[in-house]
Amino acid sequence: MNIIKAIILGIIEGITEFLPISSTGHLYLADEFIKLKESTAFINMFMVVIQLGAILAVVILYFHKLNPFSPKKNRVERGQTWQLWFKVIVAILPSVIIGFPLNDWMDEHLTSWQVIATTLIVYGILFIIIERRNAHRPSRLNDLNTLPYLTALEIGLFQVLSLVPGTSRSGATILGAILVGTSRYVGTEFSFFLAIPTMFGASLLKIWKYFSHGNVFTGEQTVVLLVGTFVSFIVAYFAIRFLLNYIKKNDFQAFGWYRIILGVVVIAYFGLRTIL
Repeated sequence: MNIIKAIILGIIEGITEFLPISSTGHLYLADEFIKLKESTAFINMFMVVIQLGAILAVVILYFHKLNPFSPKKNRVERGQTWQLWFKVIVAILPSVIIGFPLNDWMDEHLTSWQVIATTLIVYGILFIIIERRNAHRPSRLNDLNTLPYLTALEIGLFQVLSLVPGTSRSGATILGAILVGTSRYVGTEFSFFLAIPTMFGASLLKIWKYFSHGNVFTGEQTVVLLVGTFVSFIVAYFAIRFLLNYIKKNDFQAFGWYRIILGVVVIAYFGLRTIL
């Protein structure tokens, strides 16, 4: 049963990691109905580490674009690839400086259905408002290679907001990118690339903390973790391709409405459960 549950959670993670609807919020809600029969420490670590599968999907899909050593690239293209990585490094600095020290405190004090419901609704409304405001405004940055370092840093600052559960890392960075003038496509791609060091770092930190407290993986736990990670990789691969095709002709308002509806459902479910 744990393996079946890991598959379901991997599917949820793969779908929600890069869509701006909050993977953490969805996994938290899923845990209400699909509880792994494991320790709380393992479950908390599992929920973060399976994101590595989703991140690997980005690496595979964009391997050529992200590889500065590709023999198929000329000198200019290799230089642009290095520049892209330097911009990603600049963008993750706010999360390293602000995010990591606050990560445990945020997990302990803000992981609740009230916070998740609020952030789902608030960012859903913001997506709708910003998309409607920008409906007839041309974007300032339509080429990832022309993204300034300062703009990359500004997007990185928005990523810090995703420390609050239910916000969505991709949602915060894409929304931030649009606000500072990028096109949806450029903002979405940069959000994908920004996820690579961010989530690798977060996952390694969770694993280190898990083992530093004297925990070890049993054989079943290892299988459960590998299955969840592999499934999230497969599902995220197709979710990324879907999102990139979707935003070529559509904006993010549909995701905004989805977030609002889900937030209301969360309030109704947990509110009734509290009363009853």
